[in-house]
Amino acid sequence: MDRVVAAKVFIDVAQSRSFSRTADRLNMSRPMVTRYIEAMEDWLKIRLLHRTTRKISLTSAGEACLKDVELWLEQADNFISLVNTNDELSGLVRITSSMSFGFSQLMPAIQDFMTQYPKVRVDMDLEDSAADLTEKSIDLAIRIASNPDPSLIGKPIAVCESVLVASPEYLDKAQQTVGRIQQPQDVSQHDCLGYKNFEQHIWHVSKGDQFESISVNCRLTINEATAILHGTLNGAGISMLPTYLANRPLQDGRLRHVLPEWKPKDLIIYALYSSRKHLSPNVRALIDHLERYFAQHPW
Repeated sequence: MDRVVAAKVFIDVAQSRSFSRTADRLNMSRPMVTRYIEAMEDWLKIRLLHRTTRKISLTSAGEACLKDVELWLEQADNFISLVNTNDELSGLVRITSSMSFGFSQLMPAIQDFMTQYPKVRVDMDLEDSAADLTEKSIDLAIRIASNPDPSLIGKPIAVCESVLVASPEYLDKAQQTVGRIQQPQDVSQHDCLGYKNFEQHIWHVSKGDQFESISVNCRLTINEATAILHGTLNGAGISMLPTYLANRPLQDGRLRHVLPEWKPKDLIIYALYSSRKHLSPNVRALIDHLERYFAQHPW
């Protein structure tokens, strides 16, 4: 049996603690995963895994040799990539992203990648909660954050700017009852839309070297940015939205800037992956593609 593939199977099982999840991730049958593990144990002449009906765990010998197998596999992958420089990318890549970014920006970037590499298949999981990459067999997570998960490796691929916006209808109506918005603290007198998972709704904005924190009244809270956009378009109040969602309705007049001179804090869009040293060529190519694509297609 192929020892490189067997090493990949062993390392994946050591992370996933599940033959079934590894089979799904590596696109092979569960019995084939078992055969590769047994082959590794025969070659190394040690038992690598404790197996029960409920649990799989590394033996002490398996734990001791795991890092050496990872190092050997990294060297093997590097050697293979040098020898097979003309090989075309193929196989499956599993990605997760927030729904709003996935719908509005990630889909065209992924379609462009698949056009360039027609043998690559992509499976996308769109959700706003943080997914466990190992448990869900995810190769790459696209997340917007100020401090990404320290257990993952993160490469910045773009910047996420935000703006304060409201519909013209809301602003015209509110001006008659609450008054014009002339400074940041005026926003606290208005209806606002916020993210559901925050206990306190405080918006931080800056203008030059001035900084303000606004405690906002979020009568409507939602757990997904696209729904917040549509609530704002329907006149529910003021919201803080990423520019990748807000720019188009701002350009066509369906939204207006609120305090355009005041800027919310920028966040970084990261490509996150598990801390495995042997990153697949497909994932490496996709990360590089996304970084280039978003630099060439600003929103």
